[in-house]
Amino acid sequence: MDQGERRQYLIRCLLQEDFRYQGMEVPEGEEGQRRLLRGLMNLRPPKAAGREFLKIQDEYLKAETIAKGITELGALQPVAEGLYLWQGDITTLCCDGIVNAANSGMTGCYVPNHKCIDNCIHSFSGIQLRMACAKIIRGQGHEEEAGKAKITKAYNLPCRYILHTVGPIINGPLTQKDCSLLEQCYYSCLELAAENNLESVAFCCISTGEFHFPNDKAARIAVGAVKGFMGKKTSIKKVVFNVFKEIDKEIYSRLLGQAALQAPG
Repeated sequence: MDQGERRQYLIRCLLQEDFRYQGMEVPEGEEGQRRLLRGLMNLRPPKAAGREFLKIQDEYLKAETIAKGITELGALQPVAEGLYLWQGDITTLCCDGIVNAANSGMTGCYVPNHKCIDNCIHSFSGIQLRMACAKIIRGQGHEEEAGKAKITKAYNLPCRYILHTVGPIINGPLTQKDCSLLEQCYYSCLELAAENNLESVAFCCISTGEFHFPNDKAARIAVGAVKGFMGKKTSIKKVVFNVFKEIDKEIYSRLLGQAALQAPG
């Protein structure tokens, strides 16, 4: 099968799974098919799938990521010892672990084709990720608390693992509790990564998107927490601050530029 055939096979399988989609026509265009496939995957509840479906899904997603272009961590230049700033698609970064800004249900974003990091990571990792996260939630018997972290395989992403953390949601004035919870997100992810002997971790800008944490304050907390943790002797040697928006790139450039100037030697 080529990519078009794989995509159409997956769409047909997902349409047949749910009686609500019976009779829905598959778009002729490539982009329309991509959006339909991703939307169907976003809406699909965590449940088992057939071996053939998973095989073809995995082939399709891996090929899509290769087509986008994989970024090797070794190709990036540090801005300070062990610290990196990278503006790009975190789902294409090849490192030990990437961090997902999850919601409390932890099974991903169910809004079709939403652009949040949670949706992107689940979409390009594959439906196995939603099932793995659902298993964690069932096992602990409650939704994930803010400030904690869980780890899963990355499935079809080029990284090895995904660290899932729930950041604070800001609905009013920023509080000290909000700041402490965000700081704990970073520590929890790094501690969990170290427990699993990861050497490199890439952080997205936790809580600054749909959760409305102020970008500048969030970046200061992130850099402070990471620098504090990196002072310990653990397996973690490299941390990437991954940004998508230009405003976050400017903020982190300023903060990490200062860190580089203050770094010894």
